[in-house]
Amino acid sequence: MPKNKTNSGAKKRFRVTGSGKIMKQRARHVHKFQERSSRQARRLVNDTLVKPSDVKNVKKLLGL
Repeated sequence: MPKNKTNSGAKKRFRVTGSGKIMKQRARHVHKFQERSSRQARRLVNDTLVKPSDVKNVKKLLGL
């Protein structure tokens, strides 16, 4: 039986915590920080959990 392949785009965007939850980076976190208020930039730093409705699809992409 062939091995499952991890989706290479998903493995760059999601990570799994020790307890099995899936984390993602917030949108608009990557660049153009000079256009955002410092308050908004600070808020975007923290990673968040993937929404429960998306967890099944993300796990499938990650091969979990």
